[in-house]
Amino acid sequence: MLNKYPLWKNLMIIAILVIGGIYALPNLYGENQAIQISGSKGITLEKEDYAKIEQVVAQDCPDCKVERNEGQALIRFEDNDLRLKVKEKLTSELGDNYVVALNLAAATPDWLKSIGAKPLKLGLDLRGGLHFLMEVDMDEALKKIVTQTVQDFRAELREEKLRLSGIRPVGNDVIITFRDAETRDKAMQLLRGKHADMTFEADEEDGQQIIKMVMKENKIKEIKTYAVEQNINIIRNRVNELGVAEPLVQRQGADRIIVELPGIEDSARAKEILGATATLEFRLVDQAADVQSAASGVVSSNDEVLTDKNGRPVVVTKHVILTGDHIIDAKSGMDENGRPEVNISLDSKGGSTMSNFTRDHIGQPMATNFIEYKVVENTDNSNGAVRFRKVEQIINVATIQARLGNKFRITGLDSPTEAHNLALLLRAGALIAPIQIVEERNIGPSLGKQNIKNGMQAMAWGLLILCIFMICYYRAFGLVANLALFFNLVLLVGVMSIIPGATMTLPGIAGIVLTIGMAVDANVLIYERIREEIRNNRGIQQAIHLGYERALVTIMDSNITSILVALILFAVGTGPVRGFALVLIIGLLCSMFTAVTCCRAVVNCVVGGRKIEKLWI
Repeated sequence: MLNKYPLWKNLMIIAILVIGGIYALPNLYGENQAIQISGSKGITLEKEDYAKIEQVVAQDCPDCKVERNEGQALIRFEDNDLRLKVKEKLTSELGDNYVVALNLAAATPDWLKSIGAKPLKLGLDLRGGLHFLMEVDMDEALKKIVTQTVQDFRAELREEKLRLSGIRPVGNDVIITFRDAETRDKAMQLLRGKHADMTFEADEEDGQQIIKMVMKENKIKEIKTYAVEQNINIIRNRVNELGVAEPLVQRQGADRIIVELPGIEDSARAKEILGATATLEFRLVDQAADVQSAASGVVSSNDEVLTDKNGRPVVVTKHVILTGDHIIDAKSGMDENGRPEVNISLDSKGGSTMSNFTRDHIGQPMATNFIEYKVVENTDNSNGAVRFRKVEQIINVATIQARLGNKFRITGLDSPTEAHNLALLLRAGALIAPIQIVEERNIGPSLGKQNIKNGMQAMAWGLLILCIFMICYYRAFGLVANLALFFNLVLLVGVMSIIPGATMTLPGIAGIVLTIGMAVDANVLIYERIREEIRNNRGIQQAIHLGYERALVTIMDSNITSILVALILFAVGTGPVRGFALVLIIGLLCSMFTAVTCCRAVVNCVVGGRKIEKLWI
C-alpha cells in the first residue's frame, strides 16, 4: 500500500525521537551557582574534611547540602553574595592545601544522570570562565636537551673507552675536547653512527683536538614540537586531576598553548592548578665535599648545593642520573615497616640508564630531588604576564644497596598523604620546558547569559518567521514541516549533548540558525515535487509517493556536499570554527532524517491509505 510505513519502522522513528528528547532534556534544567572544593596537590577529601566543610557551610547556609563526588565537594547556592561569603570562610578554614573555586554546576535530576544524560557543554562565550594563552620557553627546552646530550655523549664515549679532556655545551652546540687526533676521529665516527640527526665537525682549538656537535634544523624543530605537545598533555592531566569540568587545552601556533576553563571564576586558583606540576631528578651525593664550605658558597664547579625538607644543605653533582621524563607510573603505598613509600616504574630507556649507573655506584648515596613549578606574579609587567619559578628540594637520600632496574621505590617521606601527593604529581608528568601566561581573559557569566539570550532570540525569530511562511504557503503540509523542524532541533541538541568533547559556542548557535533554514529546504523540494506530480494528473497518493521518492536524490546531493564542506572546516579550523562546523554537520544529518523519514511518517499517518479528493498543499 502506498504511503504506509510498517509498524517496526514507525516504532523505530518514535524510539529515536524519544531517546533524542530524553538526552536533550537536561538542557532545560539550567545550572546552579556553586563552590567546588578539591585538593590543590591532588589531595582526596576524607571524611573529616567533609565534616569540616559541612560545619563551615552550615554557619551561613543551613539548607545548603555538601555533595560528595570522587574525593571532591560541591555546594550549590541560589544567592551569589552568600556564595562569595561562604567561599571566603572555606578558603580561610581549609588553608592552601585545598582549591576552593567558584563554579557552575548542572541542575540535572538524578534519574537523568543515571543514564548518562548531561546538558550541552557551553564554551567560554556562553558560560563564562577563564582563558589563558601560555607560551613555552623554547630556549629552556633546547637547553635541557643539550644538557641531556652532553650526558649521553660522555656515557657513550666512556663505554667505548675513548678518553676525552672535556665536554661542554655552547648554546645549542656541544664542544668535546680530546688530547689527540686519533681518539677524536674514533669518537667522531662513533657519534656519527649513533646520532644521525646531528652534524659533527672536527677542528683544533688552542692546541687541542675538538669535535663540534651542531643539531640539524629538523632535530630542533622536532624538539620544539615535542616540548609543546608534552606540555599540553601535562597541563591537561593536571587540570583533569583537580576536577576542572570540561577544560579545553590545545596548541596555537609554534610555541603557544590555549587553556580554557569554562565556569571557573577564580583566576588565582586556576593559575595554581596550572602551575601544580612536579618532577624528580636523581643525582649522586658528593661525599667528598665539605658541606659547611658549600653552604657558604665555596663549591666545586661539578657540584651544586640544594636543601632538604629541613633546610639542611646537600651537595649533589650537577650530573643528572635520570629525570622524571622517564617515569611512566607512580603509586603510593607502605613498605614492610609500615612507612610511606612511592613505587616508581620507568620506561625502557630510563630503566637501562638507572641500571647501568647503579651498577657502578653501589654503596654511594643517591639523592632524590623534587622539582615543582610555582606561580610568580610579575607585577612590573603591564600585560599581567605570569611566570612559574622552579623550586627544588631534596626529599630523600638513600644509599645504593644493589643494582636497580626499571622499578624501584622512594622512601623517607613524612606521611602517606605526602606519598600520595608525590605519586599523583609524578603521574601527571614533568613540564618539558617552563611556561609563561602571556594573556589572560576572565569572561563573566553575565556576558555569557547575554550571549545566550541574544542567540536564542535570533533563533526564535528565525524559527517563527519560517514557521509562519511554511503554514501560509503550504498550509497543512506546512504544519508537518514545522513539526519536523522541532524534531530536528530536539535531535540536534540531544546528539550534541551525547557527543564527548562537543562544545556549544556562539558560532554554534549561528550554526543551529543556519541548519534550521537549510532543514526546511528538503521539505520545500518534496512539496514542490508533489505539486508538480499533481499538475501532471497523478493521483493524490501516487503524487505524495513520487514526491518523496524523486526528491530524495536531490536532497541527498545537496546535503552531502554541504557536509563535505563542513568536514573540511572541522578538519582545518580551530576553536569557534570547529564548533560551527560540528553543529552544521550534526544539524544536516538530523535534518535529512526528520525531513525525509519523520515528516513522511506523519504524512503517512494522516493521509496514507485514504481516498483524498484534494490535497491542501
